[in-house]
Amino acid sequence: MTFNPKVDEPIRILLIDDDEDDYILSRDLIMNIPGARYTVAWESNFEDALSAICRNEFDVYLIDFRLGAKTGLDLLREKQDRQCPGPVILLTGEGHPEIDHAAEIAGADDFLEKSRLDSILLERSIRYALRQQAHKEELEKKVAERTEELASANARLVEADRRKDEFLATLAHELRNPLAPIRNSLEIMKLSSSSGAAMEKPLRVVERQTKHMVRLIDDLLDASRITRNNLQIELEPTDLCESLRAAVETSEPHIVAAGVIFHCHIPEEPIQVSGDQVRLCQLFTNLLTNAAKYTDRDGTVRLTVEKSCSHVVVRVTDTGVGIAPEMLPDVFHLFSQVNQTVKRSQGGLGIGLALVKRLTEMHGGAVTARSDGIGRGAEFNVTLPFLDESSCNSCG
Repeated sequence: MTFNPKVDEPIRILLIDDDEDDYILSRDLIMNIPGARYTVAWESNFEDALSAICRNEFDVYLIDFRLGAKTGLDLLREKQDRQCPGPVILLTGEGHPEIDHAAEIAGADDFLEKSRLDSILLERSIRYALRQQAHKEELEKKVAERTEELASANARLVEADRRKDEFLATLAHELRNPLAPIRNSLEIMKLSSSSGAAMEKPLRVVERQTKHMVRLIDDLLDASRITRNNLQIELEPTDLCESLRAAVETSEPHIVAAGVIFHCHIPEEPIQVSGDQVRLCQLFTNLLTNAAKYTDRDGTVRLTVEKSCSHVVVRVTDTGVGIAPEMLPDVFHLFSQVNQTVKRSQGGLGIGLALVKRLTEMHGGAVTARSDGIGRGAEFNVTLPFLDESSCNSCG
């Protein structure tokens, strides 16, 4: 019920009091209020009163503090626990601040002393309680409407995200289709004796840009697999050092092109992990090419391996552009750019580190990033568990 003083309808009041004389006194005060229409009912039993409140049959509830073995505060707390609606005025024999405070906490809209009660004071309290209830209902309505709007907006975002994932997958596959004939044609043109010296430069340009497009498309495919939780790996006993050497071999052209100094320290003895050799190679290739990409010429990129008795840590460090402190929590998020100052053509799509994180986790490991700030380089640590305790025999 939303209170509107202009609506000429009786206000339904339930008096809850275990003393009939007190009930009659309160009823007469209500009925003597000038210019207003009320209907008054009486309930003396605690449980019956609680049932009536929870059925929401009245507009206002006047509850006496004394209700036999229980109190009006007990009734208020029960009402609150059961989330029963309706404004409540607590009637007390004497004014005690602690009772007033407890009544307010228990959800009373107002509290009055019986000894000072008259029709005018009671009428004001009833009107105040009704207005409070109207405001509460209006607020609840607005909250419900806003919640519904947010739920609808969230559903639209979820649907948009799903469509985005489908778009990425479709786009990557569609872009990949014409690349095979382009690359085949390039190979034929290279082998053709009629190409001549004039074709060498454009051929190199086409070849370089085609490789770049292949890399971007592969990134898009991996992004789609990450968002759809569709990355596949085949775990088997694997020598991590072999995967690292393969990653170094794959990354070498990028490292050389970047003009950085590369230090590599991979143990000669095998380090057995449960892994997918191809995916491990991809993981560390991403870290090495990323380090080279963000390091100026004559800077340094370093790969080291450290073992403990339970795991191995592969550390890739560089002396490059570094990472701002506020960016560190986001470096492994999909489509996040580590440093926006890098040229767009070099910055990539922000997929490589997200893939590193996902692949590391799929191998039962963890990856962390550290940097002392812009211009002070970066460090990435990939921690992987040994395949079994036999790997601990070589621990230093």
